[in-house]
Amino acid sequence: MVLATVPKYRQPERKHDKPTKRSKMSTRSTLVILPICVFAVIIFWISTSNGASVSNLSGACYKCLCHVATGCNMSRGCPEDGYCGPYKISRIYWKEAGEVLLPEDDPVRINAWQDCARNYYCAQQIVGKYLEKFGRDCNGDGLTNCYDFMMLNYNGGYGCTTPLEKSENGRHWLRRYEECRI
Repeated sequence: MVLATVPKYRQPERKHDKPTKRSKMSTRSTLVILPICVFAVIIFWISTSNGASVSNLSGACYKCLCHVATGCNMSRGCPEDGYCGPYKISRIYWKEAGEVLLPEDDPVRINAWQDCARNYYCAQQIVGKYLEKFGRDCNGDGLTNCYDFMMLNYNGGYGCTTPLEKSENGRHWLRRYEECRI
C-alpha cells in the first residue's frame, strides 16, 4: 500500500504576527534603494535638461551667430538701440532666455542683463538658453540648424519664419551669414 504525502497546511500570516528576519531585510533594502533610485532619476533629469540640448548648436555656429550680429565686436557696449554686446542681446531676449547672469550677480540689479550681454561667454549662455527655448525649423527645410538659429536671432522666437530677404537689415544678416556659413 502506497501512502500519499499530504502537504503541510501553512496558515497565512496575520497582522499581529512578528515580521520575520527576511521581511525586515527586504524592508530595509527598499528603504535604502528607493531614495537612491529617486536621487539618480533627479540627477539624470537635471543633467539632461541643462546645457547644450539644442542639436547642431556647435562652437562654430556660436561664432557665426556672433559674426552675423555684430561682426563679433567684443567691445560693443549697450548703445541707444538697446541691443548689447557681441550678440546684440536685448533685455526682452535676455528675459525670454531665463535671465542668465554672471556668477554671483543679482537679476534685479539694473545693469545685470547688460553686463552679461557684454561678456562673450555669458552672452553665449543667453543665446544657448534662448535657442533651447525657441529652437525649431524656421526656414521649412525639415532641419533645425545654424541657419534656423540665425533666423531666430533676427526675427525672434515667435516669428522666426519671416524670410530675411524682405528687409535691408535681413539681407545684411544673410550676407554676413554667408561669410561664415558652416
